[in-house]
Amino acid sequence: MAAPGTDIDRQARNERLVRVASYASLGVTVLLVFIKSAAWFLTGSVALLSSLADSFLDVLAALVTLFAVRQAQVPADSEHRFGHGKAEPLAALAQSAFILGTAVLLTYEAGDRIINPATIERPEIGIVVSVVAIVATLALVLFQSWVIRRTRSIAISANALNYKGDLLLNAAVIAALIMSSRFGWTYADPVFALGIAAFLAINAWKIITEAIDILMDRELPNTEREKILAIANKHPHALRAHELRTRNDGQTSFIQLHLEMPPDITLMEAHRIAEEVEAMIRNEFPNSEIIIHQDPEGLEEDHGHFT
Repeated sequence: MAAPGTDIDRQARNERLVRVASYASLGVTVLLVFIKSAAWFLTGSVALLSSLADSFLDVLAALVTLFAVRQAQVPADSEHRFGHGKAEPLAALAQSAFILGTAVLLTYEAGDRIINPATIERPEIGIVVSVVAIVATLALVLFQSWVIRRTRSIAISANALNYKGDLLLNAAVIAALIMSSRFGWTYADPVFALGIAAFLAINAWKIITEAIDILMDRELPNTEREKILAIANKHPHALRAHELRTRNDGQTSFIQLHLEMPPDITLMEAHRIAEEVEAMIRNEFPNSEIIIHQDPEGLEEDHGHFT
């Protein structure tokens, strides 16, 4: 068994890695905003404008993620017995509002460019900037992926997913600039911008639904619920697990269930069985808080909620 201080040291290291990943995200996005702003001013590309708008969004997302990570790591206190994990879905809703606003702006700008076509100036600048953005974003995604493997941070996972989308967006900008400048396809620029706007809107909707599910205490997926019941029923002295209730706050899963046991065992033995079942469940769901109610076999109770 690990020494008492090992788990504490590991937790502190993981929290530090998550914070470093958040700061790295903020630093990269601020740099890209300055570079893309200059490039858009020189080229006038609406596709590049969409990439710039997305980078502005990334700055806000990085700030919100940094705040959410720090807030979610605050331990439970007397006023927040279940911790502060729901700071993440609240922050996600704020990010969704920014994303939808950006999508609306891009749709307006692209529509205007379709009605009033314009020639892109100095497309090579936009291409070079997009390549720089791809390299910087790829480096950030690789670092975040390494942090995710070590910490399993949900906040950084969501942030990394956003930047993986940015890699596609920057590639789309390069394609639009080449098609408009080299082949004279003037509508390629606004059409790609419309595609990016749709991409942002779809992802915003996904974030909204996921955040609402967490805030409304939606049950864990059926596959995970079935797995929890199977683990509980696997114990040789657990007769039947039922009344399972679950929820997730973004970082921690909360699991509650009733466990039937032989009615003639001692309270101490029932407690031991419940502790062993809890350890079995936590082994498969490490970031979880588990409460097991011990029922004697044959006792019929109406608990007033779903099983």
